[in-house]
Parts: sequence; structure tokens; C-alpha cells
Amino acid sequence: MPERPAPLVLLVDDYPDAREMYTEYLRFAGFRVAEAGSGAEAIDQAARLQPDIILMDLSLPGMDGWEATRRLKAAARTRAIPVLALTGHALEGYSAEAKRVGCDGFLTKPCLPDVLVAEIRRLLDDTGADAAAG
Repeated sequence: MPERPAPLVLLVDDYPDAREMYTEYLRFAGFRVAEAGSGAEAIDQAARLQPDIILMDLSLPGMDGWEATRRLKAAARTRAIPVLALTGHALEGYSAEAKRVGCDGFLTKPCLPDVLVAEIRRLLDDTGADAAAG
């Protein structure tokens, strides 16, 4: 039986430094990582790559993460992919609103890398996609 590849994380953030930092840590934690710098790019990458999970910054230029998540969850091809909101906005109500638009989880930045990985694994366990990442 062939070994399943490590889960693919689509990391969506408009700041290259943030993408680089999270990418390095996620790879260290055993994940494969693809990156997107905008909501539109996230939708395109998600449809093309079919990642196991999407980490979505909600504050993006152009199409923000709120709208990108709405569109991902409305499309048959991407609706089952868990979306974890990863945002600098910690205002009351943001978590509930993120869940309303389709996010499966919510973390505020900055967050400890171990907390991020634990939440990714929790969401992947919920969908059965984390068999390979240990």
C-alpha cells in the first residue's frame, strides 16, 4: 500500500514575510505548503491543488479572506476543504462572523506555531486528512 503524502496546506497571506515564516514552520512540522498572496489567488490555487486545509488571512487586498472563504465554501469543488481563519483581528464577533462565512476554525495572529499546528491537526482529524502528518 503506497504511503499517503503529507497533508497539503494552502497558506493565504498578503505579507511575504508572514508566508515565509509560517511556511518554514509548517514544513518543519511535516506538512507540504502552497502559498497564495490574495483572495483571488487562493480560490484559483484551491481549485487547482485541492489542498487538505486552507489557512486564510481575512485582511487581504482586493478580494478579502471573508469573500474568498464564502466563494470557496459555495463551490462544489472546494466546499469540503477546511478553512482556518488566521487573522490579526481579534475584535469580539470576528470568530462568530468567520464561522458564519464558512471558516472551520479561527486563530488570531500572532499565534504560537505549536498552537497553529495543533489546530491544523484538529481540523484535519475532523476530516480524516491527517493520516500522514505525525
